[in-house]
Amino acid sequence: MELLTTRIKDDMKASMKAKNKARLGVIRLILAAIKQIEVDERIELDNKRIIIVLDKMLKQRRDSIKQFRDAGRDDLAVIEEAEILVIQDFLPQALTEEELDLLIKEAISNTGAVSMKEMSQVMAQLKPKLQGRADMSVVSKKIKTALGS
Repeated sequence: MELLTTRIKDDMKASMKAKNKARLGVIRLILAAIKQIEVDERIELDNKRIIIVLDKMLKQRRDSIKQFRDAGRDDLAVIEEAEILVIQDFLPQALTEEELDLLIKEAISNTGAVSMKEMSQVMAQLKPKLQGRADMSVVSKKIKTALGS
């Protein structure tokens, strides 16, 4: 299985050749985030950990978009949205609504959850399957609805 960093670095080279400065900037941010963890922990990240890093970067950008929109700074929100598109290129295929609903229903059934008290058990079972494939805040809302909060 190809290491995700190889794909990211190849894309960086292609972006340099194409003189795509915006994409190149985001890719450099991704590589810097990966390198930071590798240096701090003295390890080489595998694809699973890289996906977690990318997922965290997505969450940060979604939060920024909300704050920018609330402040009336749509110009900055548009930049963050463009960065999200680049980051998503390196993540696994996103789940459809139907696939997500099915996985949530399955996790609730497997854990025997009937109330909000068991929500953490449902999330714990879902998180490894959904990492990088779904917005966890949306998943959380869907679980709350399914458990009848």
